[in-house]
Amino acid sequence: MSTMLTASHKLLDLLAQLVSFKTISRDSNLELIMWVKAYLDQYGVESRLTYDSTGKKANLFATVGKGKNPGIILSGHTDVVPVEGQDWHTDPFVTTIKDGRVYARGAADMKGYIAAALLAVPEYLAANQDTALHLALSYDEEVGCLGVRSLIRDLEEIGLKPASCIVGEPTLMQPIIAHKGTHRFRCCVRGREAHSSYTTQGVNAIEYASKIVVYIRDIADRLSKQEQRDNAYTVPYSTLQTGLMRGGLATNIVPRDCEFQFEARTLPNMKADSLYQEIQDYAASLLPQMLAVEPLARIDFEWLASAPGLQMQESDAIVQFAARLAGNPPSGAVSYGTEAGLFQEAGIPTVVCGPGSIEQAHTPNEYVELDQLAQCEVFMQRLITSM
Repeated sequence: MSTMLTASHKLLDLLAQLVSFKTISRDSNLELIMWVKAYLDQYGVESRLTYDSTGKKANLFATVGKGKNPGIILSGHTDVVPVEGQDWHTDPFVTTIKDGRVYARGAADMKGYIAAALLAVPEYLAANQDTALHLALSYDEEVGCLGVRSLIRDLEEIGLKPASCIVGEPTLMQPIIAHKGTHRFRCCVRGREAHSSYTTQGVNAIEYASKIVVYIRDIADRLSKQEQRDNAYTVPYSTLQTGLMRGGLATNIVPRDCEFQFEARTLPNMKADSLYQEIQDYAASLLPQMLAVEPLARIDFEWLASAPGLQMQESDAIVQFAARLAGNPPSGAVSYGTEAGLFQEAGIPTVVCGPGSIEQAHTPNEYVELDQLAQCEVFMQRLITSM
């Protein structure tokens, strides 16, 4: 029987501090970012910040061992999902330790990993390795991997090319080498209002929107039957689904407006552009019927967010390195998305490996096992001596 490890008090203190910042995606993350900046300042590590358009959110990038050879990025997102409407038994923004678990929003997804990375900073400096270690903290991952794009763009502009990257999403400390791409879209249909007793004088936006939704489902059914399978995934083909829909004012009014949002989860070799274009082409075929009744009728699409899939090989150096650090073999593919695909797209070989289970992410009473945090500490200690 394997011996269960337990996380250090220093790590738990750092995690408690990070959790206390209510970095829900809709809100600012600057308080956490400035706290991390001050933490790094005390070790002489400079931080580079990139802000969003409002100035209320920022990414942080720091190099531990400035002037040395570019090394590995330890990457994590600072934002968490909301807690409203969930049945929490404890304060979600205060860590609660019980039965070998740490309960808090973000404990698994993914402030436990960030805490372990921060804890490793002074030890890495003391080890005086020839290679630099980089920290990358982003905003708005949960709403479309938005912040990390400007962080990567900033690195490209200053000419810094790290050797590789480890994204610390919860994987039970199993190195993940592939995940699907995630793409989110909005469709707005504008028809014409009319009294429901005169339906022919109106253009029912909900009904036309529904035709498009059904068409999206038809594409999903086609992919489930015809797309080449990748059995590394639980769902071994690309998927589409409609998740939000709103429209209409009353049952006796032909609705003028309807809006819906849909998403595609694509295998790494599937391009979402072609699916998106096919849906737009179908919507365009409906428009003449609408315009015959209402000259101002329209169907508008918007590509809200996109994160590419990840596709690494078990033989890749960063995958083998992460497996040695974790003491676990690479475990294949997952269906959820991460920022890893964007790092890979930028030419930075990337693997996903972090403490906790994705099954706990976004749930009420989210938790991470103390043993998982301890395994992540061991991971970081091995990293320090292996660079």
